[in-house]
Amino acid sequence: MINAFLTYDFLQYALFTGVMIGLIAPLLGVFLVVRRMSLIADALSHITLSGIAFSLLLGSYIPFMQGVNPLYMGMAFSVSGSLFMEKLRQVYVHYKEIAIPIIMSAGIGLGVVFISMANGFNNDLLNYLFGSVIAVNQSDFITIAIITVVVLFVLFFFYKELFFLSFDEEQARVSGINRKLVHVVFMVMVALVIAASMRVVGILLVSALMTLPVASAMRFAKGFKQLFLYAVIFGEIAVIGGLMIAFQLSLAPGGVIVVLSVILLLLSILFGRNSGKRGRFPLKKKSQFSSQK
Repeated sequence: MINAFLTYDFLQYALFTGVMIGLIAPLLGVFLVVRRMSLIADALSHITLSGIAFSLLLGSYIPFMQGVNPLYMGMAFSVSGSLFMEKLRQVYVHYKEIAIPIIMSAGIGLGVVFISMANGFNNDLLNYLFGSVIAVNQSDFITIAIITVVVLFVLFFFYKELFFLSFDEEQARVSGINRKLVHVVFMVMVALVIAASMRVVGILLVSALMTLPVASAMRFAKGFKQLFLYAVIFGEIAVIGGLMIAFQLSLAPGGVIVVLSVILLLLSILFGRNSGKRGRFPLKKKSQFSSQK
């Protein structure tokens, strides 16, 4: 199996792509979980499905679109969905959570319409739904590498603002942080990572990679920075282990990765150092937040 990964280009692309996804998905997932916005990943994954289905539909009618990577259309739909979701959160100020089912419903509806217009499922769409080791190509690898660099760059320069907004949004506003700009940038990053992850994990399962490793990490981490470290470790174990097992047993990698993530979560619940705290992550007090600014 190791020789196969070292020999075939498509397996190398899948492995390196998986490593990058295992890094950036849990990093953004930490902020999603802490801010209680985990379901946003589900909503954006469904709108990404609509973009993929629309791209495949265009490819069946327009010869030029057959040579265009559907990942780009999925990214466009995902980013557009994230921006529209933010607009809905501003419209429904007192019921912001309603934006999530609106986007999710729109994504499912559009996806079903586009799929039916394309005369049902095909192998390409199934690979996007559940992930595929052999589907990752050089174009996907380059695109995801660029997204990884962008995400790491944004997290580096906006870390303090995101940290502050995660725990005390009102105080962050009083302190002069442009929370709308920071939130929009963060939502766009989440949308890009979801679109990038679909090749390996699959659209329907990508949200699990942004939440399950974080949930596992909360059982061990003693601080916010440790939460990032453990989340990435659990994410990488699930992705790399899932890819290898999926290739060996000819299974969809997305399902195997999620199952491994669930197993790691169960083990962390049983043996985690924070097992006596009823799932509460040991956070800093509000008085300490100003030092992070």
